Amino acid sequence: MSLDWISPADRVRALPQYVFARLDELKAKAREQGIDLIDLGMGNPDGAAPQPVIDAAIAALKNPANHGYPPFEGTRSFRQAITNWYHRRYGVNLDPDSEALPLLGSKEGLGHLAIAYINPGDVVLVPSPSYPVHFRGPIIAGGEIYSLILKPENDWLIDLAAIPDAVAEKAKILYFNYPSNPTAATAPREFFEDIVAFARKYEILLVHDLCYAELAFDGYQPTSLLEIPGAKDIGVEFHTMSKTYNMAGWRVGFVVGNSQIIQGLRTLKTNLDYGIFAALQTAAETALQLPDEYLHQVQERYLRRRDFLIQGLAELGWNIPKTKATMYLWIPCPDGMGSTDFALSVLQQTGVVVTPGNAFGIGGEGYVRISLILECDRLGEALRRFKQAGIRYSTESLEVIHNK
Repeated sequence: MSLDWISPADRVRALPQYVFARLDELKAKAREQGIDLIDLGMGNPDGAAPQPVIDAAIAALKNPANHGYPPFEGTRSFRQAITNWYHRRYGVNLDPDSEALPLLGSKEGLGHLAIAYINPGDVVLVPSPSYPVHFRGPIIAGGEIYSLILKPENDWLIDLAAIPDAVAEKAKILYFNYPSNPTAATAPREFFEDIVAFARKYEILLVHDLCYAELAFDGYQPTSLLEIPGAKDIGVEFHTMSKTYNMAGWRVGFVVGNSQIIQGLRTLKTNLDYGIFAALQTAAETALQLPDEYLHQVQERYLRRRDFLIQGLAELGWNIPKTKATMYLWIPCPDGMGSTDFALSVLQQTGVVVTPGNAFGIGGEGYVRISLILECDRLGEALRRFKQAGIRYSTESLEVIHNK
């Protein structure tokens, strides 16, 4: 029986196709054709979670007490581990009972925050390019997106001075993310001070996504929004266990910051979910308590891949500056090609999967994102295929893209 008479809600129909879902379809077809895919598309870390985390999860699974509903606000021991981690990493003091909330991954929390706080027609400031849930969450909530177009000549930083006063006065929320997905840009502490002053002036709720806090290189230390005086009065910060701890499929994240903002999100979530399986929270506690030696190993892994791929791309004409953080490279498309056309061409010609920049908003057009999620032997094979297929870059095409 056809259900043509049943149509999705307007909020769903307003959403553009999720590019990662489309990429999954194309990858499945390629595999059916026997193509050896090298998937550098999603930010899906390779390998298992650290052994102490796995051991903690197994032990917690064997405890019958963990198999019932967990507390809505998460276990207190996990919330305490979160706030202890923030104090150790950033010197920030947080109340585990009111200023920290575990999440089913940071994506869930970022999206639900929009539903908790955005009314139809509310103006939301969102950088472009940005992680898709930063604008898709507000779209689902009925918000009016005002895109802050990021530019390479500004090091992919938000230009606060370019936001019209009339827009800033109407804005309710500003989402942002440094170190950045997808651009890998980092922001100096002065930028965080400026954005806090901007938000306080215009009474805007700040939502900072700090999911790549530990994936930093060459001595760089990312800034937490909550380090900035006054930030906790008007903001919250999201983090995840997915990237640093190879726990992407475990779906564990958290939000910290202003207790009133967190309470609104908690209220919504009590009506939608029962929180994270308690055994997973125990495992996440273990991850946050791992010694710095583990962190250094993770950083070294991505640093090695970063240097290898940047050098290989340089031999094909790309001049990519060394990134200070994240697990991504953000590279311009050659010959003035569009993001989607270039990504599809690369997939069809080489079996290498990259993510088109327009998946991250209109500001990402003309670029693709490459994830450093495979070891150097596979990255080297991807480069070999690029060379064999004649996929190269030139200064002329760089000028074409920057002058669009």
